[in-house]
Amino acid sequence: MDIASGRISARGLAATLGDWHGEGPAYLALARATAQLVLNAKLPVGSRLPPERELATSLNLSRTTISAAYEALRHHGYLVSKRGAGSWTAVPTASPRAAASSGASSGARWGDRLDTLDGIGDTAPAEPLDLTLAAPAAGAAADHIARAAGQALAELPRYVASHGYDSLGLPQLRGAIADRYERRGLPTNPDQILITSGAQHAIDLIQQVLVRPGERVIVESPTYPRALDAVVAHSARPVAVDIDGTGWTAAVVDAFSATLRQAAPSLSYLIADFHNPTGLSMSDETREQVAAAVARSGCYAVVDETLVDLALDAELAESPLPSLPPVASYDRADRVISVGSLSKCVWGGLRLGWIRADARLVQRLAIARSRLDIAGPVLEQLIGVQLLASYDDIVVGRRAELRARRDALVAAVRKALPAWGFDVPAGGLSLWVELDRPVSGALVASAAREGVRLAPGSRFGSDSRFERRLRVPFTLPADSLLEAVRRLAIADGRVREGEPVALADMIV
Repeated sequence: MDIASGRISARGLAATLGDWHGEGPAYLALARATAQLVLNAKLPVGSRLPPERELATSLNLSRTTISAAYEALRHHGYLVSKRGAGSWTAVPTASPRAAASSGASSGARWGDRLDTLDGIGDTAPAEPLDLTLAAPAAGAAADHIARAAGQALAELPRYVASHGYDSLGLPQLRGAIADRYERRGLPTNPDQILITSGAQHAIDLIQQVLVRPGERVIVESPTYPRALDAVVAHSARPVAVDIDGTGWTAAVVDAFSATLRQAAPSLSYLIADFHNPTGLSMSDETREQVAAAVARSGCYAVVDETLVDLALDAELAESPLPSLPPVASYDRADRVISVGSLSKCVWGGLRLGWIRADARLVQRLAIARSRLDIAGPVLEQLIGVQLLASYDDIVVGRRAELRARRDALVAAVRKALPAWGFDVPAGGLSLWVELDRPVSGALVASAAREGVRLAPGSRFGSDSRFERRLRVPFTLPADSLLEAVRRLAIADGRVREGEPVALADMIV
């Protein structure tokens, strides 16, 4: 699958679908399975599907069957086609019958064969609420960003006389990031810092350099889904260590150590602070044990610190610095790689992230990065320098904003959806909800009809074991979160009443 270009090959779609066969006509089972991938975000919205003839060959089906499956997807709003140009995945925003009557879909031909799917994709509310991303708008940081941009523009004339390419990043920005690690008790030189276009870029670049096709990468289960996507994109094999419901207990540390010995991975990807999606953090003792286990194994460990500054509980948020040291503080073998970003605490639109690692590895990463995009933009890096100068104030404001939103969401869910269980996270950006039955996919499909977009639990693992889980971010303003919960209560009620939103009866 070539996600970066928005295209998916016939062979790639066939591999992603896996065992898609089910009861009933083959075309309908194929349509259901494809729509499930869209709603689970495993097939991004806007992906161009392969031509019918090519997919028919890859799946060993007739072209008529593929045509019928595509028609069913169009009929229910999961596919948008343009004659002569192709077909792209979508999410339903209007009823299929309304779309058909307006000419947006040519589903009439198959309408009499889709009776069991009626009612899917009814018109959504005028103001859709997108909770698929656990990422806030600039919010409390907006004024800081505006001031920093003005200061950066004033600085820019000093740089335009040069070529502007620095694969490591601006020395001033690398120095500012190194200084923050120093303040956290981790001695760091600017030569140990590489500036990237966000944390995702960093994660992908590290895997490109350190992981070869077929090698194993240890991940937590659940984990950040885009990191899992990167593992798969590099043809590596994810090996899961279960932390759901417990976090990093002594038993999990033992399991991690055993997996390092038995699986002989090239890399581990871990989130030590306010884990996405669970919200849990490693203890100080666990950080030391994890670093020691990684050193013994000889593999590398990426520790994602994207959420490290988002402590929300009062006792943790007293200082603008994180309360616990980085895992790399305990690294005696130069095997722990720290990844950070301004995306969550400041704003994702800046696309500023970084890697902290051994200086020799940083050079290897910079060489690999130069083959991709040469270097990051100078102006955004100058903005980053200014933002880090006032970063403590930004952290305090962002924490206060998110704490109020978290508390509003917690109160609303407890009142409107009392069967949903969760632990109030001490930091981070979302609730990791435990449903009272395995209906996460169906609930997400039902919520989409109410204009609320969510990522189902299955998105956070390499299998379908999280059908009892749902991530609900508290990144929107409080009034929007309250409205989202109201709509989720309606969607949950529909699922409980047995309307045709179950996986066996509809496209989800």
